[in-house]
Amino acid sequence: MITLLALRNLGFRPWRSVFLLAGYGVGVAVMIVLLSIGEALLTQARDERLVGGGEITVLPEGIDVEVMKTGGLGGLFFSIANARFIHRQLLGSPRLQDAVTAVSPQIEGKLVYVRVNGVEYPVRAVGEIPSATDRVGAAPAVSAGSWEDDDADRRWLSPTLAELRHDVDHFHMPPDDLADASSWGEWHYFNVLSADGMRWAFVSLIVGGDVRGEQWGGKVLVTTHQQGGRVRTFASTVGRDQVRFSTADADLRIGESSVTVMPDGRYAVRAIAREQDTGERMTVDLIVSPAPGAYFPGASLGSGDFVSGYAVAALRADATGSLCIGERCERYDGAQAYHDHNWGVWQGVTWEWGTARAGSYTILYGRVNPPDRLDAASPLFLFLVDSLGFRSMFRPTRIAYEEGKTIRVDGRTVAVPRRAVLSDAHGRDTIRVELEIEDAAGTDMRRSAVERGDASANALLRTPYFIQMKGVARVSGRIGGEAVRGEGRGFFETYR
Repeated sequence: MITLLALRNLGFRPWRSVFLLAGYGVGVAVMIVLLSIGEALLTQARDERLVGGGEITVLPEGIDVEVMKTGGLGGLFFSIANARFIHRQLLGSPRLQDAVTAVSPQIEGKLVYVRVNGVEYPVRAVGEIPSATDRVGAAPAVSAGSWEDDDADRRWLSPTLAELRHDVDHFHMPPDDLADASSWGEWHYFNVLSADGMRWAFVSLIVGGDVRGEQWGGKVLVTTHQQGGRVRTFASTVGRDQVRFSTADADLRIGESSVTVMPDGRYAVRAIAREQDTGERMTVDLIVSPAPGAYFPGASLGSGDFVSGYAVAALRADATGSLCIGERCERYDGAQAYHDHNWGVWQGVTWEWGTARAGSYTILYGRVNPPDRLDAASPLFLFLVDSLGFRSMFRPTRIAYEEGKTIRVDGRTVAVPRRAVLSDAHGRDTIRVELEIEDAAGTDMRRSAVERGDASANALLRTPYFIQMKGVARVSGRIGGEAVRGEGRGFFETYR
C-alpha cells in the first residue's frame, strides 16, 4: 500500500517529488561530510606523530600540519626559534600558572640518518624531556631500563642562574662564509647610572679580528659622562695571548680586565684602562645583579659579508661597587645598570637602540641597518618586561624624532633630538613610549674606530655621527586589558 501511494504521488506531482528527493539527498550528503570531518579531527587529535599528550600543541608559524605529517618539503627542518625562552617566559611563565598546568617541549617524527660501520640508515627520531612529557600525560611505556632526565634535560628546563647567563651570554666564532673575518667583533657592554641621574659610565670589553687566526686582540673601553659636562674616554689594548673567551660560557678576560659570572648568576666586572689624553688610570670594580626574568634571549641576522648578533642578559639590573679615576672614586650601591652582548661585523653599520626603566616596566627597542641597505630602514622592535618577565613585543613603524638640540663634535655643530616617540598597536594591545632627551654626546665614526666599526668603511656613512643620549622614558598603553604606565631614566643611541 505504501509503495502504491508513493508511485501514485510521484506520477501526480513529479517535479515536487523530485525536489523533495533531491533535498533529502543533499541533507544526507551533508551529514556524511560532517561525520567524516569529525572522524578526521578525532583521528588527527589522537595522532602520535602530531601531538604527544596535553591539550594544546604549539607549532611554528606557517607550518602546514598535513605537509609536516606526510614529510613534504614544507615540513623539513622546521623549528621554533628561542624555544627555551618561549618555554620559560611564555608557556611556562608564572603569569599563566592559573591556566597552564604543565608544558612539554617535543620534536616528533624527525627524519635523521644514522651511520653504522659505513652504512647509512634513515631513522625516525623523537626528542623529548622525560619528566616534562610525563607531566602532560604522554610518557611512553618503558619495557626495560629507565627513562629519566639527564643533566642536559635539567639545564634545558630549569637552569641555574649562572647556567642561564652562560647560555644567553656566551661568545661566538665567525661563520665560515664570512667574507672578511678580520672585521669580526664581539663584546660585553655595561652601563651604570648614579643615584641622582647626573653621572654615568659605559664599559665595553671587546674582542676584535679573526679569532680563528693570529691577527686579533682585545680592547677595554670606558667612557664617563656628566650631564652638561665633559666626556672622558679611557682605553686599553692587548694582544691575543692576553685574551680568554669561550663559546661555552660568558666569562671573558682581557689583560687585567675581566667579566666573570658568579655562581649565583651575578656578574663581577673589573676593567682597567687609561685616559687617552692624560694617561690617568681608570679602575672599574662592580658587581652587577640582573633582575629575575628581565633578559632578551638573543637574535642574529645576516650572512655572507654581514652578520649582526645581539643578546641582553641583564635588561634590568643593579650595580654595586666603584669607579675610580686615579685616587678619586665614586661608589655605587644598587645603582641602575644594564648589560648586553654584541657580535658580528660592524663596518659601515648603523643602528637605533634604547633601553629604560619605566616604573615596574623595562623597555628595549632597536634595529640594525646593514651597510648596503639602500631602501627603507630595517624593521623596529620594542620589547617590554615587567616583574614576571617578558610582557609583550611590539613593532613600531618608526621613531618620530623631534629635533631641537645641538652639540659640538670635533668642532662641528651637530643637530640631535630633544624628544622622540614610538608607538604601536596589535589587536587590542597598544604601547606608546615618549623619550625626553636630557644629554647627548657625539662621535664622528669616520675619524677612528672608537668603539664599534672600522674607520675605512665608516667613511662612506651617510649619517656618520654616532649619538649617545641619556634621558627620561614615559611608557603608556594597554596590554591584555590592563593599563601600562611608568616613567624612568634610560639610554638611547642613533646616528646623525
